[in-house]
Amino acid sequence: MKFYLSMDMEGVTALPDYTYVNSSEANYERGRSLMTGDANAIIHGAFDAGAESFLVNDSHSKMNNLIAEDLHEEAELITGGVKAYSMVEGLDDSFTGALFAGYHARAGQKGVMSHAMIFGVRSMWIDDVEVGELGLNAYVAGFYGVPVLLVAGDDCACREAQALIPNVTTVAVKETLSRSAVKTMHPKKAQRLLREKTQQAIQRKQLVQPLVPPERPALRIEFTNYGQAELAAMMPGTELEQGTTIVRYEAKNILEAYRAMLVMTELAMQAKFC
Repeated sequence: MKFYLSMDMEGVTALPDYTYVNSSEANYERGRSLMTGDANAIIHGAFDAGAESFLVNDSHSKMNNLIAEDLHEEAELITGGVKAYSMVEGLDDSFTGALFAGYHARAGQKGVMSHAMIFGVRSMWIDDVEVGELGLNAYVAGFYGVPVLLVAGDDCACREAQALIPNVTTVAVKETLSRSAVKTMHPKKAQRLLREKTQQAIQRKQLVQPLVPPERPALRIEFTNYGQAELAAMMPGTELEQGTTIVRYEAKNILEAYRAMLVMTELAMQAKFC
């Protein structure tokens, strides 16, 4: 059995705000250590359940946050950017299941540090389904026929996962009080729970079906201001919907939609210089 972990940071145990997830902030090294601890707990749980191979993809910001020398030695690690598929780099149809941890709620929703890729995104849709990072990543996994077996993060991320993926195992390691405050489990207790729930998720993997994406999905991204939308709409094949800040792209498949989302958000970030 072969498993894939997309490891984000905002939903890691005990992290309440951006001072723990931004490399220029004072609490970042503590955040990295806690992130690595959560990842290790999940890796141990997978091997407890009979995993033969395990790949971790660092999925936060510059994607070089996990402390490689402290990671479980039987796991392989994808670290650094730029990566063509960002948070799902390396995922393909060879995996038995995908695990998402350190995840947060989508933009515009209650949840600690909730957002969708960049702060300039207000919302995203695949056809008529509103999604955040979690939903987009789950659709990519579904394209390859890989079910998302476990989602760990704050309580809001877990509820988002439950609404999208029937029978997914969720682990809420902290409760959102505000966008920058949480009531958290002790890291040691949370990591014991993550290990136990990972093992359970793998044992009941037959109950979870892949989140299959539409064959030719329409990606729509709503930006927070018109300048961001104008820049995103510079990508060939896009359409800026009249009277809105929504940019639309008709994709050949979810992989193309995902890469289009990456390009559009990168372009939109340049609006701060305009």
